Amino acid sequence: MENQTFIIEEELKKLPQKPGVYLMHDEKDDIIYVGKAISLKNRVRQYFQSSRNKGAKIEQMVTHICRFEYIVTDSELEALVLECNLIKEHRPKYNTMLMDDKSYPFIKVTVNEAYPRIMMARQMKKDKSKYFGPYTSMGAVKDTIELIRKLYHIRSCHRNLPKDVGKERPCLYYHIKQCDAPCQGYISQEEYRRSIDEVVRFLNGNYEKLLKSLEEKMMEASEELEFEKAIEYRELLNSVKKIAQKQKITDTGGEDRDILAIASEQEDAVVQVFFIRGGRLIGRDHFYLKIAEGDGEGEVLGSFIKQFYGGTPYIPGELMLPVEVEDKEVLEEWLSSRRGHKVTLRVPKKGEKEKLVELAKKNAELVLSKDKERLKREEGRTIGAVKEIEQLLGLKGIVRMEAFDISNTNGFASVGSMVVYEKGKPKRNDYRKFKIKGVVGADDYASMEEVLTRRLRHGLEEQESGKELGSFQVFPDLILMDGGKGQVNVALKVMDKLKLSIPVCGMVKDDNHRTRGLYYNNVELPIDRNSEAFRLITRIQDEAHRFAIEFHRSLRSKGQVHSILDDIPGVGPARRKALMRHFMSLDNLKSASVEELKKIPSMNEKSAQDVYNFFHECGMLNNSKADKNEEGERDNGSETAERSRENEPEESDT
Repeated sequence: MENQTFIIEEELKKLPQKPGVYLMHDEKDDIIYVGKAISLKNRVRQYFQSSRNKGAKIEQMVTHICRFEYIVTDSELEALVLECNLIKEHRPKYNTMLMDDKSYPFIKVTVNEAYPRIMMARQMKKDKSKYFGPYTSMGAVKDTIELIRKLYHIRSCHRNLPKDVGKERPCLYYHIKQCDAPCQGYISQEEYRRSIDEVVRFLNGNYEKLLKSLEEKMMEASEELEFEKAIEYRELLNSVKKIAQKQKITDTGGEDRDILAIASEQEDAVVQVFFIRGGRLIGRDHFYLKIAEGDGEGEVLGSFIKQFYGGTPYIPGELMLPVEVEDKEVLEEWLSSRRGHKVTLRVPKKGEKEKLVELAKKNAELVLSKDKERLKREEGRTIGAVKEIEQLLGLKGIVRMEAFDISNTNGFASVGSMVVYEKGKPKRNDYRKFKIKGVVGADDYASMEEVLTRRLRHGLEEQESGKELGSFQVFPDLILMDGGKGQVNVALKVMDKLKLSIPVCGMVKDDNHRTRGLYYNNVELPIDRNSEAFRLITRIQDEAHRFAIEFHRSLRSKGQVHSILDDIPGVGPARRKALMRHFMSLDNLKSASVEELKKIPSMNEKSAQDVYNFFHECGMLNNSKADKNEEGERDNGSETAERSRENEPEESDT
């Protein structure tokens, strides 16, 4: 919504001398910057004072500000927390943005259970279990868990022990000697607990005792000519050594700390993080950021710390940095409150710790130089392709694109798909599936009208309700239809009905079902087949089609699609398929005579008469029953769409 009465000079006079968060809006009312301030009055006024040297990024941003709003807080710490949340939610254009969204696994030991288990966990919970990590390699975590189960015979089942002891037979792991079957009472709780204590010592890095024990067992088996057992011990010994080698000592303090360093070039930056736990380097990782020219290292690192440690489940007691960051005291207070213990930001000036920071910086520079060309290619495939589409259509500011497709089997069990691309990349969390409710038969136009109406109406309802921002509430900057003039006109009809104005473009295919061009404003625009725009449009079109087909296939495989023909006596799968292919729609089938039904090769006189009787002599009763079955099946989903992650867990990748 555009506020025509907002006069910046007047609103600046109303700003309070209190801490809080301010949000800058552009002409589309999009949030383009979020910041915090000790004094809102002083901080916000600075943006509009011509005498201040604000830097190129701020100068450019100010030219796009049409209005601002602010939220007053009780303290600067509250403002920092709110700023982090708002940046994460809105991802403003002019804030330094962390491009990666990574999470790190932990190894969890359920020491609170009578017979503890060892497993991988994505986050730390207050459940009295012991957590080790986080680790940067998923493969290393899986290898470590597998090795521990082999070494200490720790159970992997979910049985409730000792309550379920003896209720079921022991599993395969008992027979291959990787579990001592506590589910059968073959090992006492005290003996099992001793194995768990060894596991905890192993995960804390005490490998010497285990290495010595395995070596002795290997030599003993070899002397007794039990070579297979000796080889088994040798492989376990090598596995333990491999795990131990990854845990290199980096300092003798035995503390948990992260070492951060940054390398930047123009708009690209890489932050390298070394993770040290208990004095041991357990891994490292790098993160890409988009910055503005002129942003200082301290400013970029401060933004990174807010975004990364606002989402990571574990915060160490110390962060070692190459330079001082803005608002150091407030950041330390915020990190300490999240951790539950004191957190310190330190810039080492000499000694081993300074060398570690320098090492992290060299790694960041190496990653940036190595990946610079790849990042440019990736930007060309995504943001560059979107800019080409903007030029082709004569539009500006395309960020979010939504594409729609319909899938059915000869008009039966129609479904719709919605895929979302932001900045040229798929945003799979926002993909949505639709079961067609109000259309009978193979009518793609009517089905598409229903899907678009439900999607856009739901978005309007979310906006009017004022509830927390949902995926439907964010409308696209461009709608892409899988088809030409007909499908575009359907979308424009829906837009007119709902009084919305969103550009609609058709993705036209040739006779070989390959992308040919874009249909926009009643004109088909050809696309250069060698352009990034063409490749992106093709990817979006294929993705929308794949998503619809997979949804339709999943419904069929689960037996969720119930056809009216299933209720006709004497009509099996072969005859049902033949009827669907011949008549194409339910209405044509209902109006068919016995003679017309008999012409189908798989139908005899009796079966033709059964079909005719079903729709005519007992039509009212049977149709009512069938319609209830159809509606009941469809009502299993959401009224507007079905979320793939909630209702279709096997399709969580999409």
